[in-house]
Amino acid sequence: MGTSWSAQIVAPPAGCAAAIEAVLARIIDQMSNWEADSAISRFNRAPVGEWMPLPADMLTVLRAGLDMARLSHGAFDPAIGRLVDHWGFGPNAFASPYAIAAPWRRIELERGHARRLADVTLDFSGIAKGFAVDAVADALLDMGVTNFLIEIGGELRGEGIKPDLQPWWVDVEPPTDLPVPTLRIALCDLAVATSGDYRRFRMQDGARLSHSIDPATGQPIAQGVASVTVLHAQAMLADAWATAITVMGPDRGMHLATRHGLPARLVMRTASGAQEYMTPAMAAMLD
Repeated sequence: MGTSWSAQIVAPPAGCAAAIEAVLARIIDQMSNWEADSAISRFNRAPVGEWMPLPADMLTVLRAGLDMARLSHGAFDPAIGRLVDHWGFGPNAFASPYAIAAPWRRIELERGHARRLADVTLDFSGIAKGFAVDAVADALLDMGVTNFLIEIGGELRGEGIKPDLQPWWVDVEPPTDLPVPTLRIALCDLAVATSGDYRRFRMQDGARLSHSIDPATGQPIAQGVASVTVLHAQAMLADAWATAITVMGPDRGMHLATRHGLPARLVMRTASGAQEYMTPAMAAMLD
């Protein structure tokens, strides 16, 4: 997945590490655009209009991604692979984009099969890490493990409590170049995901290009969002929500998060430094 993982497990049974590695290998085999033989790469190469059966994990993530696309009016789009490549963040760096509005609408699902209705490609970089956290958590729960903290690429999920009977307290990293307070959050049967331009970007002609791409413009976001942090019971949905809010910005994004009762924080880069926004649900959790 191109990232690291860690796990704190109370009374781990034998085979925990191997079980986690097996889950991650399965997800890479299904959803890595960097692996030519992965299920997602094969789907992206399939002829337009041809139905393809999807493995279970990929099907779950695609369904969730399409649901989030509808919910966010396309701000989250699991089918912007062409744009991800075009801006140098995918395996086919700087490839010419396929100019098409709302690529997610060109993906069709039916009875465990999917097909492309146009030459668009799937990219799950805005949701897959969160899903991986949930998948690892589910594997541990299936092994009878009830108290643990899982972290994959900065996305975290805590279940149960620590040996000292405390919840899993985590510090959410702020943008490193902005004077923003660190969020300290108790993860008890809860997940947290953060999307930020300080985590993954590249420089072009002296300008910072965020890896977060606005499907509406076909370009990296330019409204100054430095980071978005979202809490949710599912890491997959926290991840997808953080991506969507990042693209939507403080007005539309935080309004939508508030409507859905989500704990969320957004940090903007401004001429004077930083501006912080919080939903009522997030503010209540920090009281």
